[in-house]
Amino acid sequence: MRRLAAASALALAGTLALVSCASAPSDATSSDTAAATSDFLPCIVSDQGGFDDQSFNQLGLEGVTDAAETLGTEHIDVQSETESDYAPNIASLVEQGCTTIVTMGYLLAAATEEAATANPDIDFIMVDDNTITADNVKGVVWDTSQAGFLVGYAAADYTTTGKVGTYGGAQIPPVTLYMDGFARGVDYHNEQKGTDVQVVGWNPDTQEGQFTGNFSDINAAKVLSQGILEQGVDVIVPVGGPIYQGAAQAIRESANPVALVGVDTDMYVSDPDYDDIWFTSIARDMPKSISEVIQASAAGDFSNEEYVGTLDNGGVLMSPFHDFESKVAPTLQGELDDIQAGIIAGDITIDTPSAP
Repeated sequence: MRRLAAASALALAGTLALVSCASAPSDATSSDTAAATSDFLPCIVSDQGGFDDQSFNQLGLEGVTDAAETLGTEHIDVQSETESDYAPNIASLVEQGCTTIVTMGYLLAAATEEAATANPDIDFIMVDDNTITADNVKGVVWDTSQAGFLVGYAAADYTTTGKVGTYGGAQIPPVTLYMDGFARGVDYHNEQKGTDVQVVGWNPDTQEGQFTGNFSDINAAKVLSQGILEQGVDVIVPVGGPIYQGAAQAIRESANPVALVGVDTDMYVSDPDYDDIWFTSIARDMPKSISEVIQASAAGDFSNEEYVGTLDNGGVLMSPFHDFESKVAPTLQGELDDIQAGIIAGDITIDTPSAP
């Protein structure tokens, strides 16, 4: 059976194509690229956390720069420090002549919709939100609960304390989707193996849990992580861009061995400073999908049909265990392969109100 580790490596190397639930844009050909005129200008607005977060915003910027390089054009990026920056930042890009604007994150939806309505000739790529109904807005989303489910199962199999934890930056669907998947994966392990592993920090049934309140306060994340670790957790999943750094600091200062789970990309590769504690990551192929949609816009093939990444099309995946490969049960990978096949076939369903 195909191994998840191999699939992860291939996907993160960019060799797997993301296919949307609707018709996905095809890779740009030389003629498509030639069709991009000199006035085509892709741009991007970050969410909080900045483009150096080594996660969400950085991956979005990589998609824009990749597209710009392929098309032989420039790009403009603007960074948001607070939510009050969203609308002004988008307006500044409109004023600078941007032809395609990527807005990073669910929290930018209102500002994106307003700008799209006022500027129907500009294509907007709304990352992590598919609620806007407009001809010039394309929602680009990923069902991260699927990869999160695999990681939750693996964490439940690995833990020695019987407690794993997760928390988020903000209680919004793109964040709780990760957390739901992780918690449901733990539940599935308990059902299948007769274990009683507890999830600290999030209850998928009540949709109640712990959050830092933003995606930039590393100290708040550290304090929150310390509180969770003090409850005996030995695997923790912070969901929210750079807030993982707070969790990593808490782990470094803990007297107990704790494994850290990354989100958005293979964090073992993205931030090697913590390679010794990265258990795995709940990853998605953001740069490739964003780049493809931008190139389609340049070629005149922009569509408002949503773009959804899944386990089936390689849009989401569980990263390799890397340094933890020798520390997990030898039978675990085979079980994960079977679970992935079950999710793809629809035999295993994931209960979450945040599914795209």
